[in-house]
Amino acid sequence: MDFNISKAINIVIEKVEGWLELLTNMLPNFVVAILVLVLFYFLSKMVRYGARKVMARFIEQPAIIGLLSTIISILVIGSGLVIALNLLHLSKAVTSLLAGAGIAGLAIGFAFQDISANFISGIIMAFKKPLSVGDIIETNGYMGFVKDIQLRATVIETFQGLHVIIPNRLVFQNALTNYTKTYRRRVDLSVGVSYGDNLERVKEIAREAVLKNEYLTSEKDVNVVFEEFGDSSINFRVMFWINYSPQDPNYLQARSSAVMEIKKAFDANDITIPFPIRTLDFGIKGGEKLNGHLKELQA
Repeated sequence: MDFNISKAINIVIEKVEGWLELLTNMLPNFVVAILVLVLFYFLSKMVRYGARKVMARFIEQPAIIGLLSTIISILVIGSGLVIALNLLHLSKAVTSLLAGAGIAGLAIGFAFQDISANFISGIIMAFKKPLSVGDIIETNGYMGFVKDIQLRATVIETFQGLHVIIPNRLVFQNALTNYTKTYRRRVDLSVGVSYGDNLERVKEIAREAVLKNEYLTSEKDVNVVFEEFGDSSINFRVMFWINYSPQDPNYLQARSSAVMEIKKAFDANDITIPFPIRTLDFGIKGGEKLNGHLKELQA
């Protein structure tokens, strides 16, 4: 029994001496690893500050700037941690750590697929800038002013005063019309005249009426194109370009003014804008008078 206890104590002492020797040999590396971690910590602060300054020139959303700069800072600290572990000859721990991070990231990505897609779409939109706060856009069946661009969604205020929250994934993947990116816009106005009117005269009068529109561009290019023979009218389209200002969206005003001027000009020149005509036939053979049926109903 005494022999076994002495042997066990010797084994423990040898192990402790081995650990102390290893610690003594690794002490310089340990000190260097600590210095590396401290250095990369302060370096991450500097990189984060510089990244915020640089991204502020290209990205308007403070939330996205803060998130991206934080991610960059974490990557810098992670690089310092990897270097420190390698200095301590813990390369297997580095491999295990990276593998665990990859598996965790994959699991999180599958679990929060929609959230991740909205988040990534928001980041891409922040760099590409297809829209900005204050723009007039139309997407996913909604049209209005962009009030806010968040990490997850874009907020639109419609012209009726409704706030619509659309996930960034839908804004990024679907068709988007940004009316603020251009300062000219074409107005297409459909009009019909009766078959008895002179089309050359109609074309000239309609063009002169639209030329009075105060929103026309400096070129004052007005086109009148006849399109089809309708049921009760000959239909044509009036096309003209207007100056479009994001601060003063005047598309509806220009269209309304054109309708009023054309109607006024046609009335002054006895040009008829016909309304649809329907013939009601109450007989099997047709042509029967309505009063006969009314008498039968009264009887």
